[in-house]
Amino acid sequence: MYDEILPNLIKKNETKAVLLIADGIGGTTVNGHTELEAARTPNLDELAKQSSLGLHYPVGYGITPGSGPGHLGLFGYDPIRYQIGRGVLEALGSGMEVVRGDLAVRGNFATIENGKITDRRAGRIPTEKCAELVQKIRENLPDVEGIEFDIKAARDYRFAVVFHDERLKDAVEDADPQQTGLPPRPAAARDEDSELSAKIINVFIEKVTEILKNERPANTCLIRGAANSPDIVLFEKRYGMKPQGIAVYPMYKGLARLVGMETPSGLETLEQEIERLQNSYDDFDFHFFHFKYTDSAGEDGDFDRKVAMIEKFDTAIPDILALKPDVLVITGDHSTPSSLRLHSWHPVPLLINGEFAFSDSAARFTEREAAEKGIIGHIPATAIMMYILANCGRLEKFGA
Repeated sequence: MYDEILPNLIKKNETKAVLLIADGIGGTTVNGHTELEAARTPNLDELAKQSSLGLHYPVGYGITPGSGPGHLGLFGYDPIRYQIGRGVLEALGSGMEVVRGDLAVRGNFATIENGKITDRRAGRIPTEKCAELVQKIRENLPDVEGIEFDIKAARDYRFAVVFHDERLKDAVEDADPQQTGLPPRPAAARDEDSELSAKIINVFIEKVTEILKNERPANTCLIRGAANSPDIVLFEKRYGMKPQGIAVYPMYKGLARLVGMETPSGLETLEQEIERLQNSYDDFDFHFFHFKYTDSAGEDGDFDRKVAMIEKFDTAIPDILALKPDVLVITGDHSTPSSLRLHSWHPVPLLINGEFAFSDSAARFTEREAAEKGIIGHIPATAIMMYILANCGRLEKFGA
C-alpha cells in the first residue's frame, strides 16, 4: 500500500510489534451468535476495552480469499498484484529453496482403486509415513524426462516438489479431481508456454504411482498449486523491521519465508510457539504469530470446537502482553464460518493495541462490537501494516 511514497516515509527505531493471527477467526451467526460471541474470552475482551477495533477485507468486497492472499494482505502486499501459487508456499514452508526459474508444486498422497480416486488424502497418513514414501520416490526417481527435482515431506499426507528448469511455466490446471469416486485428472496447460510443465507433472504422477503400486493407502498422488517464484520486495527492506514468522504448518511458514521472515522449525503446539516468541523476542522487530486451529474447526463445520479453539487462543494473550510489545495487532487472515465450512467473504474483526491506539467503546473482541463500536471502521487488509508502522512511530510525516 502506498508503494510510491513508502520508501521515503520509513524510519527506524527500537519499537517492536506482534501480529497475532487466529486463522479464519471471523464467523456468521448461528442461533443468533457467532463463534467469537459464544466464546468465553476474558483476555481478548479486556484488551478490546483498551484498543481500537474495526473490520478488514482481506482482498476486496465479496471476494473469498485463500490463505495466501489473506496473509499477503496482512503483510501489506497487494494480494491481487502478488498472486502467489501454493506450490511455492508449500515448498518454502517445508524448508526448500525456490529460486527464479523453478516450478514448485504441492502434492497430496492419495488412494486409487480400480482407476478411481477413493481417498484424496490417503487416510491422512502420519508425517512419518509421508517422509518414508518421499524417500522411496527420491531413491527410485532421479529425474523426470531429464529434469531434476527436489521433493520433501511437509505434514501428514502432504509433500512439496520443486522442478529445476527455466522452461517450466506455471499456467497449469491442478491434477486433482477435487472429489472421490472420479478418475485422476491430468494436469492441463492453460497456455502454450506451460505445456511442458503439464507434461512433466503428469509423468511425475505416473512414475510415482508405479513406485507406490504396492503401498496402501498411499498408492498415488495428486498435484496442485503449480507456481514459479515471484519477484517481491522483502519485508525488512520494505518496512525497515527485522521480522520472524512463528507457525506450525508449512503453508504459513512458507508465506513468512516468501517475504523474508526467519521461520523456526520444530514447532508443534501453541505452547511451543509462545516459548519461541519469548526466547527470541529481543532478536526481531516484527513477530508474525500464527494459530491454525480456529480455521480447521470452521472448515469442519464444528461450531462448538471453533468456540473452544477461540478460547484456547485467548489463553495465549497474557503471555504475549507480558512481553510489552509497542503494538499488538490481533485479527485473522479471513473468516471461516462453521455454518459454511469454507473460507468466506465476510469482513474480519481487527484489534490494534498500543500506547497511541484510540480506545473506542467496544467491550468485546467480536464481529458485532468491531462493526458497531470500532473506531477503525472497515479497511483493506493492506492498511494494517500502515497502522502498525504509524503506531510504532516508524513513519515520517508526509509532505511539508
